[in-house]
Amino acid sequence: MNFRVYILAIVSFVVGMAELIVGGILDIIAKGLHISIGTAGELITVYSLIFAIASPVLLTLTAKVERKKLSLISLVIFFVGNLVAFTSPNFFFLFLSRIICAASGSLLVVLCVTIAASIVKKELRARAIGIIFMGVSGSLVLGVPIGLVIGNHLGWRSPFLFIAILTLISMVGVSLFLSKIEPKPVIPLQKQLKTLRKPKILFAQLTSLLFLTGHLTLYAYLTPFLKSVLHLNSNMLSIFYFIFGISAVIGGGVGGWMADKWGSKKSILSIIAVFAIVLLILPKVTFSIILFVIVMMIWSMLSWAITPAQQNYLIESSPGSSDIQQSLNNSALHFGIAIGSIIGGIVISQTSVLYNAWVGGLFVVFALICAIVSINSSVQVNQENHQF
Repeated sequence: MNFRVYILAIVSFVVGMAELIVGGILDIIAKGLHISIGTAGELITVYSLIFAIASPVLLTLTAKVERKKLSLISLVIFFVGNLVAFTSPNFFFLFLSRIICAASGSLLVVLCVTIAASIVKKELRARAIGIIFMGVSGSLVLGVPIGLVIGNHLGWRSPFLFIAILTLISMVGVSLFLSKIEPKPVIPLQKQLKTLRKPKILFAQLTSLLFLTGHLTLYAYLTPFLKSVLHLNSNMLSIFYFIFGISAVIGGGVGGWMADKWGSKKSILSIIAVFAIVLLILPKVTFSIILFVIVMMIWSMLSWAITPAQQNYLIESSPGSSDIQQSLNNSALHFGIAIGSIIGGIVISQTSVLYNAWVGGLFVVFALICAIVSINSSVQVNQENHQF
């Protein structure tokens, strides 16, 4: 494998850490800025919304810019965003920093994927892209627990300084080892959105959106949930997040195996159905830490297991626009993250974090309905094509 792919994976690791770390330190941010947990949750919401919107828009606007130069510019902006977070005197500046980091981070992830695919042989493209996303999942395993430890011992600002330092290291790697890469033609955004006219595609994307909405309704507020229900201290929290991250990475592999063994459609329906059940029973198993950890691990595994099957299903359903569907699916996922964090914040402010899992489970049930509609639409279209 071309070693430059691993440099790009480091970039994706840093971006992933910047996105995920806030959920782990949400309570100390709220305490430090004298705001509610629900208000602090808006930092997750705005990041995901900007990430979802900015990714296809910025890719179109920067279509003619040389890729290495664009990567370095994006890294500089990302670095500035994290410095703003580190020096934020109040919630407004921290909120602004999330917008800056989300916009530049969304472009960086797309650039990492496209550059990685272009610098390796055709038969290694899928593996190269997989390594880039391993960087993101790696941030969940290592980045978030490390950030939690730093944040709990040195204050909520310190993880952002740590991310800024990692960004500088990434800039050096990209500057020294990546060569100039000319951009490829980008499909206009309007043409991308037209593909959603097909019901099977629209409901498939809605499945991803609602699935992540349900997941983030609880996951965005996992720290206050664990503290409230299990009364964990900061060190135990880091261990729980590490277990969650390891389970997520395993889940990605299990999801790929399921998609190959059972097919995408059966895998999607099975994963979503079990995921809904897990969220609904999670608050009921808190009487036993061992049982809770087992159920939490299943929850984490399934949250990532859906991705290989869902993306493979989108390719099968619309092979002519598979690249477009991957881009739109990325936006759908982040819209789901944003909506889930909003709903989770409302639940906490109106009732208690104990209800977040049940509300999230309800949205996953809606995701299952959308998946059924999409798959049935796909079958119907195939039957119609066969008749003609």
